Amino acid sequence: MYAIVEIAGQQFKVESGRKLYTNRLKGEEGASLSFDRVLLTDNDGQVNVGSPVVEGAKVEAKIVRHLKDDKVIVFKKKRRKGYKVKNGHRQFLTQIEITNIIA
Repeated sequence: MYAIVEIAGQQFKVESGRKLYTNRLKGEEGASLSFDRVLLTDNDGQVNVGSPVVEGAKVEAKIVRHLKDDKVIVFKKKRRKGYKVKNGHRQFLTQIEITNIIA
């Protein structure tokens, strides 16, 4: 069984027991979360599509840890103008583990 769920403005395909990275969520490590914006559920070929969400469906998850992503270098340059800017960015992430899908 899997579900398509909206977490922090992004859509993820989740299965029970799977770990995934999302944008930073509020909560301590080890805390449990519940997401009720389930857009689609699939139970062994029986697909249920919501409009926009599936009624009564929710996904339960547990926060594993908070971390920072790898650094991304942003470099801007305009040739022959002497303009160069170099910046770096590290995204704050949360690793969650899907514990249960209720459909």
